[in-house]
Amino acid sequence: MSLDSSVYLACVFVFGPSFTLSVLLLSSIVIFLIERQTVWWKHLNNFAVYTIMIASASFVYTALGGRRGPLVPDHLGAYASGMAVYFALNALLVGFYYYIVFQENLFETLKGMLRDTVLAYVSTLVLSLVLTILLYYNHILGLALFLCLGTLLSYSFKQMFAMYRRLEERANRDQRTGLFNHSYFEVVLEDEMRRSRSTGEALSLAMIDIDDFKRYNDHFGHLKGDGLIVFLAELLQQSCSDAGIIVSRYGGEEFTLLMPGHDSARAHHFIDTLRRKLNNSPFEGTEIFPQGCLSFSAGVAVYRPDVHDKSELVEHADQALYYAKKQGKNMVHVFGNQSPLERDIDFSQDVRDIEQQLSLLMYKDLETYKHSKRVFRYAMDISELLDMDALSKRQFTLGALIHDIGKLEIPWGILNKKEKLAPEEWDMVKWHVTWGKQMALTNGKYKDLTPYIELHHERYDGKGYPHGFKGEEIPRLCRMLTIIDSFDAMTTERPYQPTKSVEEAIVELRACSGTQFDPELTEFFITYIQKRHQLPDETAV
Repeated sequence: MSLDSSVYLACVFVFGPSFTLSVLLLSSIVIFLIERQTVWWKHLNNFAVYTIMIASASFVYTALGGRRGPLVPDHLGAYASGMAVYFALNALLVGFYYYIVFQENLFETLKGMLRDTVLAYVSTLVLSLVLTILLYYNHILGLALFLCLGTLLSYSFKQMFAMYRRLEERANRDQRTGLFNHSYFEVVLEDEMRRSRSTGEALSLAMIDIDDFKRYNDHFGHLKGDGLIVFLAELLQQSCSDAGIIVSRYGGEEFTLLMPGHDSARAHHFIDTLRRKLNNSPFEGTEIFPQGCLSFSAGVAVYRPDVHDKSELVEHADQALYYAKKQGKNMVHVFGNQSPLERDIDFSQDVRDIEQQLSLLMYKDLETYKHSKRVFRYAMDISELLDMDALSKRQFTLGALIHDIGKLEIPWGILNKKEKLAPEEWDMVKWHVTWGKQMALTNGKYKDLTPYIELHHERYDGKGYPHGFKGEEIPRLCRMLTIIDSFDAMTTERPYQPTKSVEEAIVELRACSGTQFDPELTEFFITYIQKRHQLPDETAV
């Protein structure tokens, strides 16, 4: 909205809709003649939008008792309602325009408009009341003064906005390469993940690292090394700009490519084409590289709805990059695309490593150690029944095994207390999810398991801890782990609750379905338990 809206609303209040629409028509013709380079249908669209808003605001204003003439305190309700309708229609019609032309999500567009422009709307509408007074009592002179002041303010704001944009641009750019910097990449990544989650569009993240850069830097010096970084940055920017790919300098000789609309295959093909292009690019000093040419290694990670946050996606891409380096460099690897044999070997080693850490619980809390092993076995069964891909299976089962690792930080006396825990003791027990997450983050190898550690006590109704996430905000497999964890806790002797039989535990699961547990996954797990224990389907209905 602009000062035009203030003028139109003031004209509605003082002169009525017919005069206001005449002013709109005249101003639209003038703007069309001045801005002939703009396509005709955009002018027509603006005219139609303003016509609808003016007519609707006038109708509501009159229907609620508003009368043409001076500003009257008794008619404030009519003024406010007319302006609110004008405001709402503007947001709705502009949002619908963006939805049709740019295929943007209508709800997200409207939400963004309301969040970012509400102050501008309120200011514009208040100015319309000021102009109403000026128009009625000072006529043309009042309008001239208002437009003069408005023009000066508008020009000043444009200058300030331009200065702000220049400063913002400098803050978001890496000064060496001109690419977006790490901080801005974090913001855009979060926005793109949110958009992908909303629209279902594919999203891939690639991390690129120049191979043997330290060798080149040490041999030729930092100035030449900076030149190599700038050279690759320019190649990436030239190759990615037309593809809608967002290139950032992550730090040092590392770059990120955020790739909306790219699934794993398309992302791999694009990055591999870039890799070959760099291999064939002449550059001073390439003879010192083991490959005999410029090269990079790259890791690609694909966003999935069960990715907990942006750091998890970055970690996946970083792990894929590490794998590419480990395989000899100058290659592109997609996270999770290992051979079955490699996956089995790595999985077995991961299980042994986690069990070694959990073995500390044997001396502190044997029951938690045994519980973790049982939950792991349940998770192995469920992963087969859900027909998970190799990556999901690894994360889910290892997450089940390590989910209570944070209890290592809880004092022995609390873990082994036979009586009911005091409130402050129970609060300390709740901290195990946060402590466990910190332990996993410290060991970078298991960063991708942190959602299972941190979120296995969240509830479907949002009343869990530590964040109070609700429904789909909790990753699907974390919701499954919550059910498994709770079932095993119910059917195992615990110091602070009575032990239930399998049948009683099924009753409890169903009673908490939709509140504590995901309803669909609850029934899936109950079916599995009934078959495992050879129970009839009607158990505890």
